[in-house]
Formats: sequence, structure tokens, C-alpha cells
Amino acid sequence: MGGQAKSKKKNKPRRKEHHSNRDSEQRGLSVQERMKVKMQEKAKKKTAEKYTTEQLLEKTEECIDNFNFEMAQMFCQPVELSPEEGHSKYMYLGQIHTGVEAVQYFSKGIEVMLNTLEERTHSAEGAAAASDHDAELTGKDVSVAFCSVAEIFFTDLCMEEGAADKCKEAIERALQYDPDNPEAMQLMASYLFSIENIQEGREFLMRSVALWLPGQRSRAEPCGQEEDEDDEEHQQSGIPPYESRITTAKLLVEAEEYETASEVLEGLLEEDDEVVQVWYLLGWACYLQVEKSEEPDTFKDSARTYLTKAKKLYMKLGCDDAAMLEHTQQLLGELGPGDSAADSGEEDLPLENIGDDFVESSDDEDAMEH
Repeated sequence: MGGQAKSKKKNKPRRKEHHSNRDSEQRGLSVQERMKVKMQEKAKKKTAEKYTTEQLLEKTEECIDNFNFEMAQMFCQPVELSPEEGHSKYMYLGQIHTGVEAVQYFSKGIEVMLNTLEERTHSAEGAAAASDHDAELTGKDVSVAFCSVAEIFFTDLCMEEGAADKCKEAIERALQYDPDNPEAMQLMASYLFSIENIQEGREFLMRSVALWLPGQRSRAEPCGQEEDEDDEEHQQSGIPPYESRITTAKLLVEAEEYETASEVLEGLLEEDDEVVQVWYLLGWACYLQVEKSEEPDTFKDSARTYLTKAKKLYMKLGCDDAAMLEHTQQLLGELGPGDSAADSGEEDLPLENIGDDFVESSDDEDAMEH
């Protein structure tokens, strides 16, 4: 009993110090800010008590899918209490942070994944003890995580010292764990283009596209015969997200693979024909082929049609990519007015009427294109 009493006495100053530190941290906050902090702490405690780890991860994923990153972080923070278990939480935290913080979360997630894979290899007990999320862990998951790290060094941290080397290292590790990962191949192509190794970059890019373009073709084809749904889902599962395929198209244009770029972009239009970048890239690809083709007028007409549609859609949707709009207008100026009625006078349309004009003219332009 005496020992227990002594232990209690020792703990008191520690708790007091904890509260003192917390109070000092909140002293500079307004009443509203302190109230918000208290509410967040209370919410975290309730969240941790109410949900299992698996449920917390599911809630986090749901919030990220709905772009509710603040709520995603709220669900994700309680699972940090078990730092060496479960890689998924670190993947989610990496997605809702940027820069160095994101790299730290992804790197910790990778560390947990590699430890899990190693334990699974050397111990049946380790495999049996794995959580539901870790039980399905494969080298492909590790590869995707390394791709996420590489992308950050391509964007947020591109100006950091040694960013290029760290980016290359992450891509190589991604390919090590999944040699057939199209995202990793595309990232390698981007890296090689950035150091002007165009030929090798083109090879990686075309290998990447070859893995999923047939699936995009199949999805665009009319359904003429019965097909098992499971087989169809399996066939299409390797198709990258829409935004990723836009990036692919940009790289294909840069590599002068215009035919493949156009096929990718036309497939994207089948899925969503109101994305300005897709129309712009189609116009840009056609424009670049004018001087290289035996039928320059055909590519001029196509470029003019795509770029005009890109400009109208830009105004209709209220986009904010000024550089893309400026380039579109520059290209249209160089192409000059077309001979067809659809092209005449479009440069002089008042901006406030462009949205309605796009809706009215789109069907006519589609008919002309097909």
C-alpha cells in the first residue's frame, strides 16, 4: 500500500506539468479558438472510443473520396496511437498533407508495409496476427506508396536540394516492388524527360500506356455481346484515373506520339466531354502535326475545332488556368479563321454569351467531327 501511495504522489507533478504546458499553449488563443481546440480534443476522444481501427480507416477513406480532408484527418489521428500497426492510416495521412509532412507519413507507411511483408515471409504467426488491411498487402501497395513519394518530389519539393535524386530513387523502388506498375513507368518517363533523356523516357511511357490502353478501348466500344461483369471489372481495373491519363496525354504529345495521345484523349472525351484540358491537348496535338503531315489543312481544321471548343468551354466553366487560355488564343490566332461556317466569327463572340453559344453549337460541331 505504501508503495502505491508513493507512486501516486510521484505522478501528480507530471499531470500538473502536462496541464500547465497545455494551458500555456492555449494562452495566446482567442476564446473561440480555445473552444474549438477543446471540441476537437473531445471529438477525437469520442471517435477513438466509438470506432474500431478498421472502421476509422474506412471513415477516413470515405472522407478523402468526398474531399473532406479536415474530417478525414479527424478520423485518422486516433489510429496513430498504434504507430507500428497498419499502413493504411499513414497512406491516408500522406494524402491529406503536403510537402515534407506528406513524405514523412508515406515513408512511415512504407516502413510498416515492409516490416509486415518481412514478418509474413519469416513467420506464419506474423501473417496470422496481421490486420484485415495488412492481410491483403502486396508489393503493388508498396510500389504505389513509393510513387506517391516520387510525385511529391516532382511537385511540392521539386526545388529542394537533392529532389531529383530522391525522386529517381523512389521511382526505382516502386518498379522494384511492382515492375508492371504503369504509374511508376509513367513517373520514370517524366523524370527522364526532365533530364532530356527523351528516347528512354518514350520507351517507359509507351510500356506504361500499353498496359491499360486496351482496357480503355474496350470500355469505349459499344456493348454488342454479353460479358461477365467480374471479367469486365478485372479488365478495367488497371486503367489509371482520369487526371492521370491527362498527364499521360501531355507526355505523349511531348514525345511526339501524337496518334496514341489522340486515342487517349478521345477515350477521355467518351467519359467526360467537359474537361477543358482534353480539348486543348487535342488541339495542340493537331497543331503540332500541321507541318509534318501530307494533309496540313486537315490537321489545321481539326486543331481549330478543338481549340475553339476548348476556349468556349473555358469561359463557360470559369476556369482559372490563364496560361492555357493564353496559349489557346495564340494558337487560334496563328491558325487564322477557318473557311467553314462553324469557325466564322467565333473570335468576336462576347464572353458573356459564350456559355450559351457552346451549348447551342456543340451538337453541330460533334456532327462535323464524326
